[in-house]
Parts: sequence; C-alpha cells; structure tokens
Amino acid sequence: MKVLVSGCNGKMGQVVSKEVKLAQDMDVVCGVDRTDTGDNPFPVFTKVSEIDVIPDVIIDFSVPEATFEILEFAKKNTIPIVIATTGFSDSQMKKIEKYAESLPIFKSANMSYEINLMAKVIREIALKLENSDIEIVETHHNRKIDSPSGTALILADSLNEALNYEMTYEYDRHSKREKRGKKEIGIHSIRGGTEVGKHSVIFFGENESLEITHNCTSRSVFARGAIKAAQFVLHKNNGLYSMNDMVI
Repeated sequence: MKVLVSGCNGKMGQVVSKEVKLAQDMDVVCGVDRTDTGDNPFPVFTKVSEIDVIPDVIIDFSVPEATFEILEFAKKNTIPIVIATTGFSDSQMKKIEKYAESLPIFKSANMSYEINLMAKVIREIALKLENSDIEIVETHHNRKIDSPSGTALILADSLNEALNYEMTYEYDRHSKREKRGKKEIGIHSIRGGTEVGKHSVIFFGENESLEITHNCTSRSVFARGAIKAAQFVLHKNNGLYSMNDMVI
C-alpha cells in the first residue's frame, strides 16, 4: 500500500511515517507539508499542486486549511483518505461530507480504538445514570491549538446521543452566577507540559460519583489507529466512515 502523509513534518506526521515503515506491505511514497526539512527518507512537496506521485491512500494529520487542499487532490485522483486532523468548524464538516460523495473518507478526531470504545461505554452508563451531572475534563500538551479537543467533543456527542440530544455544552462558567443546569455537560480543557492526551468523563450522583478515564502516553497509538483506518477505507465505496464503523 502506497501512502501519502499530509502534515508529514508535524509531530504526528513523523510518528505516522515511522509506524508505516514498520507495518507490513505499506510504504510512505511521499509527504506534503509547508516546508521540506530534508530529514525524510521520501520526497516532500511543499505545495499540493506539485505532487507528482499517486498513492493508494492518504493519511492526513495537518490543519483544517491544509486538509481541504489535500482533499481536492484526493477528489481529483479518486484516492481514499484518512482525516485525523481536528479543529473543524460546523461549516467545514459539511464540506467534508460533500467531498465524501465523491470518494471514501475515514474521519475521526481520535484514532485510538480504546477512546472510541470508551465513547460506547459512557453512552451505556449515561442511560443507566440518567439523573447524573456529567462533566468532561481533557488534558493535552501546551502546544495544542484547538480547545476543547476533538476527542472531548466525540465523548460529549456520544453522551448527548444517548440522552436524546437534550443536553447543551457548557465551556465557561466564569461569567455565570447561577447554579448548574441539569441539562448541561461541562467540558473543561487543561493545557500543559507534554501530556499526549487524557480524557475523563465524570458522572456525579447523590453522595457518589463514577469516573471513566482514558490516558494516552504515546502518539504511536494514534498512528497505528490511522494505519488501521487506511487499511479499512482502502477498498470502501464513497462515503464518510468513522471509528464507529471499526469498533464492534
């Protein structure tokens, strides 16, 4: 399988490239990034328009603006793509859905199998503890740009789906002078150090609480998940796929 890595010089792009090299029957044939550091064992293009290699699949760990550039390339050449980039607006998500009419797209804000399994588990808990106050706390390194994390939103959306979409998301109580609403999910972001990613969902009941936490200590987890996603989407029909399609 010939792989193009979009965002190849970023931290995740570098990890993906190394993991692809270790994978069986896969190889990075080229990458694309804003600059070519000269440190990669494969050609790196600084402009999508300059790419002269046609891969079997694209793995994208970049930024939203770059994602749409590589999506246009993927559409033009009918190449399946795995989008692991985060921070998309609602309007940008609608654009991705439109692209999925023309090619197979696998998109997830978190490529960890276990975090997506966690999303399923908390959905079941929410149904059984329907009167709980629910809070989400996410922790990431000090270089992460978007807040809250895409993973926190995955977890919140999973809970909201279980609760008939009656919940609202509360990101900032600083300016509010009122008690907590029963129909809200609090989402809190912590940034510091080199934390790869930690997510906790807490169900507060009367005189007791239940906390479910996933802690990732290596970016290789996400890289391996992206590789599995690439293998999954390679021969799929046009459409938008997610970890829900892989998690049993």
